[in-house]
Amino acid sequence: MGARVIQKARDQATEREHYLAARVLNALLREDYAGISARVTRDKDGVAFVLASGRRVGLAAGSPFQDFATAPYERLRLAEVLETLRAVADPADAGGVAAFTRECDEALAALEAHHRRRGEVAGRLRGRRGLIRYESLAATVDHPLYPTARCRLGLSPADLAAYAPEFAPEFAMRWAAVPRERVTLARPELPAWWPAPREVGLPSGLARTHVLFPVHPLAERLVSALPGLVTAPEPHLVVRPTLSTRTVEVAERVHLKVPIPASTLGLRNRRTIKPATLRDGALAESLLRAILAREPRLRVTLADEQTYGHAGHEYLGWLVRGLPEGEIVPVAALLAPLPESEGRLVLHEVAERRYGGDVRALLRDYLAALMEWNVTLFVRYGVALEAHQQNLALLFGDGPMRLLVKDDDGLLVSPRRLEAAGIGVPGFADERMLTGDPYALADVFVTITLHLAAMAVAHGALPGSAAALVGRALAAALEPYGDDPMARLLRARTLEAARLTGKSMVVAGTLVAKERTGARDVNKFYGTTGPNYLRGA
Repeated sequence: MGARVIQKARDQATEREHYLAARVLNALLREDYAGISARVTRDKDGVAFVLASGRRVGLAAGSPFQDFATAPYERLRLAEVLETLRAVADPADAGGVAAFTRECDEALAALEAHHRRRGEVAGRLRGRRGLIRYESLAATVDHPLYPTARCRLGLSPADLAAYAPEFAPEFAMRWAAVPRERVTLARPELPAWWPAPREVGLPSGLARTHVLFPVHPLAERLVSALPGLVTAPEPHLVVRPTLSTRTVEVAERVHLKVPIPASTLGLRNRRTIKPATLRDGALAESLLRAILAREPRLRVTLADEQTYGHAGHEYLGWLVRGLPEGEIVPVAALLAPLPESEGRLVLHEVAERRYGGDVRALLRDYLAALMEWNVTLFVRYGVALEAHQQNLALLFGDGPMRLLVKDDDGLLVSPRRLEAAGIGVPGFADERMLTGDPYALADVFVTITLHLAAMAVAHGALPGSAAALVGRALAAALEPYGDDPMARLLRARTLEAARLTGKSMVVAGTLVAKERTGARDVNKFYGTTGPNYLRGA
């Protein structure tokens, strides 16, 4: 019996490796890193990819985001995919290849750790309700495109178990007192739940000269080494991690975002907080509120992200996010399997409660709200949001479902279009948030709104009819704008395009240095295209 159990565990571990290896190869093919697609062959036996070892790997249609992907029957080993990556890589990318190899190893370790602890995690989730339950479930769903999203570079397996959302932990925050003259606060009053110095083991009188800053336990060592701070000896405030890991739940309607020493979705995507992004995010939220005041028909609610503080350092910053009343279901959670409920996803649970069990009706409602909002922003105001499935949620209250939007500091704005609409251009510190190029706006719309927020969700739920659902929602949202030049541009880049723009996430995020890619922003680097799944749908 013992030998059979051990062998079964080994087989399951191998399956997880096959899964990750296929995702890695598919990403390299999709982004055509170093011309790796030249290894694709076509003959009477079909389409295949030739590994560095000479082994042929069968490929199949890569719907929806790429032409070909690893065939479902193939069983790849991670080592042979990485060997092929090293064989094609430019010597100048040696550091990036080494970093990506580490990402792959850590992603596999994370998958294994979560599998080992699945019973423990399921037990924790049984005791949770509401948004935080959905946040933890969302973390069990891999990113649609980035293959090693389970990896948080800089965190050990023990760190993940203690602080990553897919393990559903809870922990106490640490604190540090920062001299007042170094502190910038967006609002003069701190939240009512903020501790006083004595509650974290510090002298009460310190409140006159210092401001307490929350410190994630993962960042405690780094923060305590910064000069001029007084680190608190006692923890305070038990929290639970949300999908983003660095953002934690303080209460049902209150989230706290703090820096952590890790990178996600690529080596260059560090999870610290640059001070200027806090103000830029608040300005972006204010801009969207001004637009919503003019567009009352849009079913959108914005999270309150106006409360923040920083001390001019990437590890000394925080944001308090206020969430509205109502039931909140993150879009990223919709495709998550329900624990101990074979074959059922979160979207089935939500559809039963809100749409009479009709998953298609749920998706139609979501896609309509999503496209009406983003098309209006694009056409009328020259705004494109970097609101992917992690930054969107379904909000249910007394009336129809609304879209809840958060984390606005990645949006892109055309000053000319905004001014033409009679709205002032925010004074963003990050000039990369402004563009005079409408095609740059279209790239964000296609890669974020269309690919990630719409198609990835619809395809995961109803693969056979996803393209038709997404295409109809987009066409309906564009219809009122007729021949408006921005509407014509968006149609040309989506419904009518021969191929759709894609992001080179692995290339820009880890494999190739910014000096070689020329990317001003690694999250907005486009070097690839994929089939247009909307054509003919």
